[in-house]
Amino acid sequence: MPVLGFIGAGPVGTTFAVRLSEQGYRVAAVADISAAAAARFAERVPGCRVCPQNQAVLAAADTVFITTADDFIAPVCSGLTWRPGQTAVHCSGASTVQSLEAARRQGALVGSIHPCQSFSGIAQAIQNLPGSTFGIEAEEPVRSTLTDMARALKGEIVYLSSEDKVLYHAAAAIACNYVTTLVKLATDLWQNFGKNSADGVKAYMPLLRGTLNNMETVGFPGCLTGPIARGDAATVGRHLAALEKYAPDLLPLYRELGRFTVPIGQAKGSLASAKASEILKLLSP
Repeated sequence: MPVLGFIGAGPVGTTFAVRLSEQGYRVAAVADISAAAAARFAERVPGCRVCPQNQAVLAAADTVFITTADDFIAPVCSGLTWRPGQTAVHCSGASTVQSLEAARRQGALVGSIHPCQSFSGIAQAIQNLPGSTFGIEAEEPVRSTLTDMARALKGEIVYLSSEDKVLYHAAAAIACNYVTTLVKLATDLWQNFGKNSADGVKAYMPLLRGTLNNMETVGFPGCLTGPIARGDAATVGRHLAALEKYAPDLLPLYRELGRFTVPIGQAKGSLASAKASEILKLLSP
């Protein structure tokens, strides 16, 4: 196994280091602009030492993860002296291996491995990482090295090209970040009938878990439920009226999401063509 080093001690770097260390990888060194963050990282990873400078991490490791914010990957990489045959890796979903070009020009190997997972905090991320899907962009032998890491973390693997990366990441943002936004908007509506957002979150967590379970076990389009799937145009009309009264800013979003939901209901077979047309007419501005 390669000896690992990390430049960047935030949630992503710390999570990878902790979990890979548990699987037998030696994490030798870490550096971060925040000495406190680097110290917390080293406390979680046995045998890891804090380096005062980024370059010292390269002296200690064969494979160096640059787990900074995306905008800093290329500047950090270009400010380092890489050894021929050393490996530079980042974990960004949207950035390609081109951000590691400075290392490649010096003879290092490059690659990226992106965990398709939510990193809201270190403790939660460490718990959630195993079993995630990992998007890997790399040529051999780095592809095999990163594949071994993903398998050690019991993950699924999708291989990506540089051309794939941004669309892959945009899709992940829709599936994860925008679900968070939708639930926030939905729970905020509870204030209109004397409850608060926390009450809504508590009520919706079982619903959301059930929905995710249906996606996983039933799949699309069969997992779709609700008034559009049933062809219940009258309920959709009442939704629109209520939103117009209490949250008119949400009407365009409700309509647009509804229009994208109609073809799923039709594919499921529960939404007849006549009802689909009626609902689409209701959803038109």
